[in-house]
Amino acid sequence: MSEIAVDLACELLVQSLAAWRVDGGVQGARDGAIMIGGGRKDIRIDPTPSDPMFRWMVTIDGRKRGATSIVGVLRQVRAALDPGYAANRVRVTLTPLVPY
Repeated sequence: MSEIAVDLACELLVQSLAAWRVDGGVQGARDGAIMIGGGRKDIRIDPTPSDPMFRWMVTIDGRKRGATSIVGVLRQVRAALDPGYAANRVRVTLTPLVPY
């Protein structure tokens, strides 16, 4: 992943924390990871891990979970830092356009 993409992800995380009204600091690490500190949680986000199934690897207090998109990263970060966050899952189903 390019350095520009990581910088943009870093800025998205900074703005997301502000929008969620969650205290925390975001900074880039020398190895390309993104570090978030706040809410007594240590979060590390590594882009492009060795597992080709995931685009991001999110480590929260030593527990690693993959994320296939930046949306998945945001969901994990918010769930870790915002105790009042109630994650909603979206379910998509197919229905006919016109009832029978």
